[in-house]
Amino acid sequence: MNSFKKLLTFTCLSISTSFTFAEHNTTKIEHAQGVKVIAEVPKKVATFDLATLDTMDTLGIDVFGLPKALAKQHLTKYNTPKYTNIGSLFEPDYEVVAANQPDLIIVAARSASAYDSLSQLAPTIDLTIDTADYLNQVKKNSHSIADIFHKQALLETKLNDIDSNITKVKQLASKAGNGLIILTNGGKITAYGANSRFGWLHNDLGITPAIKDISAATHGDPISFEFILQADPDWLFVIDRDAAIGTQGAAKALLDNPLISKTKAAQNNHIVYLDSFNWYILSGGLNAFAKSVNEVLAALQR
Repeated sequence: MNSFKKLLTFTCLSISTSFTFAEHNTTKIEHAQGVKVIAEVPKKVATFDLATLDTMDTLGIDVFGLPKALAKQHLTKYNTPKYTNIGSLFEPDYEVVAANQPDLIIVAARSASAYDSLSQLAPTIDLTIDTADYLNQVKKNSHSIADIFHKQALLETKLNDIDSNITKVKQLASKAGNGLIILTNGGKITAYGANSRFGWLHNDLGITPAIKDISAATHGDPISFEFILQADPDWLFVIDRDAAIGTQGAAKALLDNPLISKTKAAQNNHIVYLDSFNWYILSGGLNAFAKSVNEVLAALQR
């Protein structure tokens, strides 16, 4: 009887240990299109989202495939023969993806419509960001990546630095006046408000919006030079889409005109030309986000 009890106890302990081991190595990811349980650390990852690639790069996690056409600036190393081109930001090359048999596929806003098709090839997660809750969404997605690849400690260090700089920005923003964020594209200008894709400038960094009734459209509200002069923001934050996608940037030349020169932003040297690649292409990436926060901080400190 005693031998039976010992055997039962040993068996239960063994089962308990195996469950603990399984739970330790299993990661449950809640993403934009469902829940995915990842049983072990993926060794072969394909990402269609360059913001996620930016986060992975920051945390020292490699990939095998990505849309290489826009892998620029600090991501240029991924635009080399070592890495496989798996399509565009919007359209996967399904044959290439299938042939490489990835352990994990990552999509986001631009590629989210391919989620169902890609899910048939490999475990897939959608890290699309809800811009209405931008800061928390950036952190959530970063935690998802860190959890999958066991990089939590490094992530916490990065996030602590970002939070510290956000606090500094908010302190300065409370006394900086109002601001307007615009995007230039092919000679046209659109403005973005607090509920837009760039609204975190207002909601999370504390810059008071110069205009409160701007449309939340993905590509902004079309405006004119006269509109900007009438709004007369204390700060004008500029994203040059042409520069972001790799063509000749033209924002500075476009805004070099008599109407813009009359604004308080121009007269006080408060026109801030942002790193458009980070803001437009890599929006939501951990490194890009940290740099974007630092850009605003540096502007407000000058």
